[in-house]
Amino acid sequence: MSALFEPLTLRSLNVPNRLWMAPMCQYSAAPEGPAEGAPGDWHFQHLAARAAGGTGLILTEATAVSPEGRISPYDLGLWNDTQTAAFRRITDAIKAQNSVPGIQIAHAGRKASTERTWVDRGRALRPEEQYGWRPVGPSPVAFDERYTTPAELTTEQIAELVEKFAETARRALTAGFQVAEIHGAHGYLINQFLSPYSNRRTDAYGGSYENRTRLALEVVDAVRAVWPDELPVFFRISATDWLSEDASDDREGWTADETVRFAGDLREHGVDLLDTSTGGNAPDAKIAVAPGYQVPFAERVKKEAGLAVGAVGLITEARQAEKIVADGQADAVLLGRELLRSPSFAQHAARELGAATHLPQQYHRVV
Repeated sequence: MSALFEPLTLRSLNVPNRLWMAPMCQYSAAPEGPAEGAPGDWHFQHLAARAAGGTGLILTEATAVSPEGRISPYDLGLWNDTQTAAFRRITDAIKAQNSVPGIQIAHAGRKASTERTWVDRGRALRPEEQYGWRPVGPSPVAFDERYTTPAELTTEQIAELVEKFAETARRALTAGFQVAEIHGAHGYLINQFLSPYSNRRTDAYGGSYENRTRLALEVVDAVRAVWPDELPVFFRISATDWLSEDASDDREGWTADETVRFAGDLREHGVDLLDTSTGGNAPDAKIAVAPGYQVPFAERVKKEAGLAVGAVGLITEARQAEKIVADGQADAVLLGRELLRSPSFAQHAARELGAATHLPQQYHRVV
C-alpha cells in the first residue's frame, strides 16, 4: 500500500489521498467592474484540471477578505455575492472529480497593492497609480524600499478585519468549499502580526508572544464559529522568518520554537492541520533552499505539538512525497510548481507507486 494514496479523515471530511494542491496566485481576476475579484475561465480550468488529474485536495490561491486585502488588484476576493456565485461553478467541478475544494482566506497587509508578477517583476503600485492603494499593517514599516509604507491599523480596524475573515468564511461555505485555510504565512497580514520583525506595536497586539498571536487566534475563533463542526479549518504558517535562527543575524524574527508553541494554541482553538511553509516576511533573509527543505519544520510540529501537518517546498517526485508521508514527517504533501508543470502528477505518481487515484471515465483508455 502507498501511504501517499491512503485517505485522510479530518473531522467528518474524508480526503481521498495525501497529495494536495498548494495555493498559487494567478493574478488573473478582473481589477474592476461587476466581476472584480471573481474567478473566471482561467481559474476554472486551472483548479478543475488538477482535480481531474487525481489531486486529493485543491486549495485556491490567496482569496482576499476585502478589496484592499488583495496582493494585487488582479487577485481573487470573496466579499460579495457575484464572487460567491462564481466560485460555486469551480467547487462543483472539483467535487465531481472526487476531490475536495478548499479555499485560502487572506489579507496581504503591508505587501498589498502590487503589479502582477510578470509585469515589472511585481513592483509595488503607489496609491496615486491606477488600481493602487495604500496598504495597512500592524506597524508603519514597509516590506522594503520598493513598497509604500503601510498605515498602522487601529484596534477598531483590527476588529473589523476579524469580522471580514468570518464573513468570507460564511461565503466560502455557501460557495461549496469544504476546507477553510487561514493564511498566516509568507509575510502577509497575520504573519506580519506574529513576527517581531514586522510588528512594532506596544498595545495588546504587539510585544509579547501572547500579544503578537492575538490577531491570529481571534481570526481562527471567528472562522471556526461560522464554519461547520464537521468540516476542518487549516492554518498556513511560515514556521520561521529565517532570521534569528541564523547565528550571523541578530535581528529578531518569528522562530521555529514559537511555531511549535503556536501549533498547540491553534489546536486548542479548533485548527485541524498546520500547512507548514517558511519565509516571506524578511526580504533579505538567508534561506537554505534545497529539495524538501521545509519538511523538517512540519515534522517537528507533528511530533512536538500533536497537530496534523502538511509539508511543502521543492517536493517534485513521487517517491520523495511518498517517503515524507510514510516516514511520519507529515500527514499530507502539498505541491505547487510541480502541479503547474504536470496537472496529472497524482495519476503519474499513483502508477509509479502501484496505487490508484481518481481517473475521469473519459480518460480510462490511458490505463
